[in-house]
Amino acid sequence: MKKLLENDIIGSISTQLYRCTIQWRNGQLVMDEPESLGGQDLGPDPYTTLLASLAGCTLSTLRMYIDRKGWDIPVFAVTLNMEQEQTPELVTHISRTLTFPEGVDAAIQQRLLVIAEKCPVSKILENKIVIRTQNQ
Repeated sequence: MKKLLENDIIGSISTQLYRCTIQWRNGQLVMDEPESLGGQDLGPDPYTTLLASLAGCTLSTLRMYIDRKGWDIPVFAVTLNMEQEQTPELVTHISRTLTFPEGVDAAIQQRLLVIAEKCPVSKILENKIVIRTQNQ
């Protein structure tokens, strides 16, 4: 299998509860939990980061499609959130709402809903994920 990223993502944590430093190919970001959960809210929490990945992928995928079609949609937005329920197994529901400016044809909006489902991060999240954890 070929890796999707050129460089590994490296995360580390020290003694400050929940404050993680995540290094990526071009820099680093801080992740933390909100104060209500015992963190200091110095950066996005893991759930926010996961949804931000889906937001960024959705927006980029739609922008490429809109530009290729030559449609005049200069700005649009996506809103995401998620819920979990414990049936016999844990089920996570992600809601994704696209917002377009007035005047965008309903048929185009419907087509863009279909295209949003095809963004690479959507495909990852909607299919089987296997996580292999090991020591070094």
